[in-house]
Amino acid sequence: MVTRIQKSYRFAIRTTIVISILFTAVLGIYLWNRGAMDWSLLAFVAVISPFISFVVIQLRVEKFIYRNIERIYKDVSLLESTSLAPKTITTDMRTLTDEIEKFAEDKKIEIDTLKIREEYRKDFLGNVSHELKTPLFTVQGYILTLLDGAMDDKGLRKKYLQRANKGVERLIYIVKDLDLITKLEVGDLNLEIQDFDILELVRNVFDLLEMKAAKKNITLTFDMDYTDPIYVKADKEKIQQVVTNLVVNSIKYGQQNGTTEVSVENLIKNKVIIRVTDNGEGISKQNLARIFERFFRVDKSGSRAEGGSGLGLAIVKHIIEAHNEKIYVESVLDIGSEFSFTLEKASE
Repeated sequence: MVTRIQKSYRFAIRTTIVISILFTAVLGIYLWNRGAMDWSLLAFVAVISPFISFVVIQLRVEKFIYRNIERIYKDVSLLESTSLAPKTITTDMRTLTDEIEKFAEDKKIEIDTLKIREEYRKDFLGNVSHELKTPLFTVQGYILTLLDGAMDDKGLRKKYLQRANKGVERLIYIVKDLDLITKLEVGDLNLEIQDFDILELVRNVFDLLEMKAAKKNITLTFDMDYTDPIYVKADKEKIQQVVTNLVVNSIKYGQQNGTTEVSVENLIKNKVIIRVTDNGEGISKQNLARIFERFFRVDKSGSRAEGGSGLGLAIVKHIIEAHNEKIYVESVLDIGSEFSFTLEKASE
């Protein structure tokens, strides 16, 4: 609780004036009736009583306010993070009102944040449950079928074991991505920074995903012919994962006979920006703000048929942010999407 010593003691001063006038008047009347009027004594009392009254009233009021405010703070369990001292409590009720209003506003923000986190937790647990449930039930189904007698047929046994193995591989894939994103979120991921040619890395990703793109007749290409290498400073393995995830997404949501284009441009003196552009189905505005959330899928049914852990873009975002860089996305429905991220240029 932030407080300050107030210079205004209007309550104490006004009360002091009233008490001093009444006390002096009563004393004067008493002396007059006794026939022992002492004007010097009356003047002395009239002068000294305001000071005594002010000190007593101010101290008592401060103690009263402090005791009640302290009890309120104890009731809301705030004293653990707050240091209250009597000297910081004053009779200025405006200050106290401001502090209480600020406290109430902070608590409202805290409650709203907790509600958001609770909703996020529920969504996350539901998504994890769904992602793990599908391959688990698949594996269980094939194993139970084999145990019910299908294992006696060599052809079925091999086919079902292969399908069960694919289900296990998908489970492993999801668990690995969960482990990676957990490390990224808690900052427990050591980056091995080195200089490398970003163009060569993109070409390697194209080679790895060539067959996947060919299934939808999608062309993987650069926006132009790059004759000279462009060196950047980053974790090569992690950046390859970023580019791979972005290109895989462009293929997954790309149109048949489409194109995925990568460009590398100078942004400022020591930065480059890498853009991955496709002419796929695009992303709606309401979904655009959530695409980097864990397990969030634009197309709940179609994307699951394509496979993946649902963590790809979340991992991309965390890797880029771990490099203290930025990632951007622009998309228009039925026209396409562009994901871009910055990297530091290597010193020449």
